[in-house]
Amino acid sequence: MASKKREVQLQSVINSQSLWDEMLLNKGLTVIDVYQAWCGPCKAVQTLFRKLKNELNEDEILHFAVAEADNIVTLQAFRDKCEPVFLFSLNGKIIAKIQGANAPLINKKVISLINEERKVIAGEIARPQYHEIPLIDLSEEEMGESHDSIGESYSIAIIKPEAILRRKYQGIKESIIKIGFVIEEETKKILTEEEVRDFYSKVADQPDFEEFVSFMTSCLSCVLIISQGEEPLSDEKETDTQPVVESERLSEQQVENDIEAKLGMAKKKRDSLQEYLERQHISQFCDVEENPIYVTKFIDIFFPDFKTRGIKLVQTLALLRPNVCAERKDDVLNIINNEGFEILMERQVVLSEEEARSVCKEYENEDYFKELIEYMISSSSLVLVLLREDGLEHWKELLGPRTVEEASNYDPKSLCAQFAMGSLPINQLYGSSSTKIAEKEIEHFFPPESTLALIKPHVTHKERGEILDHIKEARFDLTQMREMVLTPEYAIKIYFKISDKPFYKNVLEVLAEGPSLVMVLTKWKAIAEWRRMMGPVDPEEAKLLSPDSIRAKYGINILKNAAHGASDLYEASSSINNMFAEDESENLEEH
Repeated sequence: MASKKREVQLQSVINSQSLWDEMLLNKGLTVIDVYQAWCGPCKAVQTLFRKLKNELNEDEILHFAVAEADNIVTLQAFRDKCEPVFLFSLNGKIIAKIQGANAPLINKKVISLINEERKVIAGEIARPQYHEIPLIDLSEEEMGESHDSIGESYSIAIIKPEAILRRKYQGIKESIIKIGFVIEEETKKILTEEEVRDFYSKVADQPDFEEFVSFMTSCLSCVLIISQGEEPLSDEKETDTQPVVESERLSEQQVENDIEAKLGMAKKKRDSLQEYLERQHISQFCDVEENPIYVTKFIDIFFPDFKTRGIKLVQTLALLRPNVCAERKDDVLNIINNEGFEILMERQVVLSEEEARSVCKEYENEDYFKELIEYMISSSSLVLVLLREDGLEHWKELLGPRTVEEASNYDPKSLCAQFAMGSLPINQLYGSSSTKIAEKEIEHFFPPESTLALIKPHVTHKERGEILDHIKEARFDLTQMREMVLTPEYAIKIYFKISDKPFYKNVLEVLAEGPSLVMVLTKWKAIAEWRRMMGPVDPEEAKLLSPDSIRAKYGINILKNAAHGASDLYEASSSINNMFAEDESENLEEH
């Protein structure tokens, strides 16, 4: 398709010293993938480069290249090396190097340098005097700043169970984002005792530490990877210390000064997050680790595939308008599958007039807009949530222009041209225009629902972990979780619908055998989806009718059937309120 043509042209090929010298004449930033002839360029980052090219839209000052080290004298130090190397050339000067296909660091470096170059061009700042790094084979310690460490680019934060139980964690995340930080990754989990002791080793000598460990390992925490946003955080008090005098940069000890300044600024940025949390009186709910060595360690523990994952998977909303939905739905779905998208959710729906106006907003000034709205509300459209790397931008690229005439003239392989039908000159498919709009549209068409879920005491620790993995794979949002023994006082808050049944006393006996895991799971149609995952109540029946279900795999008998879930919206909301809203403050005061 048209996208593949763009991919071929994305990186210029440098395979001689003369082409290398010519590349150094590029204006702005050139990101160079240095490779060996026997292994070829790094394909893992090409999607990231295409994403950066599309989003930054800076053809004059952002370039990508592949350089074959075997044929370029300047790059002889990188010959016979199997690890990918990326060099950053700014206006002809090699100023930085990243070893390994570390997509998050490459992404961060490119965005930072391009934003800086934009400000230089606009006259907002003087051009920084970067020092050219030597292209020789040095160790990490010798290279210093030129070889980025992942621990220096991120911080780790743990939002503690108090905030989860009090439903403050969303507000804490919003506060972190508001002051210019970016939440790169997050996970909700009950921390193990080893993880708590490791992360909080600095306060292990506190008298109440054992009680603290016990609480941290019994309820849900939220772990975040946080990076500094594009714009540095600034306070009025800090303005006097931030400018760097040009003459200082050009002094005899310029390398040492620059490194110290960068480390000092990085420390200030990290400190500012902790200070901000303290000023907002929320630091008691959130602990931050800033030491690069420990950050790297905890990223490996909590997010083991973060360094190698590449760019994030991105959701977008897609819509097939009525004619395409009725006549060529399967053709579109085949293309979606072939392009590597995963369909997370789908539904066929007749749009309301308000919904039709929202997804046709780009045509609101056209003479045919009224006719378009009537068409949109006349029959069913197919609404999808799509997921893949760079999903939003890739879907927009596949869609092509907004009108059939533009598509026919300039992008005949686009979906707009391929699926043109009817009398209206519009693109018969739709996609969200931004990540923020995608989030709103997905929430509107696929409103999230919460259910209460329970893993029973007889399920082993290993089996419990497997069930939690299944929950994650099913893309539930684990919004609340606590481990506890369900005494009769608590059991009735969940099983109130059967408390008058003769077998209820047997249920209580099973629940009293040990701690249960009580969870709130959230997603579209969560109640029905969790009940489907559990399978029939009787494990023997489950093994016949739904052999992959939780009860089939982990159930023993009809009472010890591994899992429980609310059967309807009333039961779900009542049991969630009973377990996570009542008496929270009293329970938390004890900790």
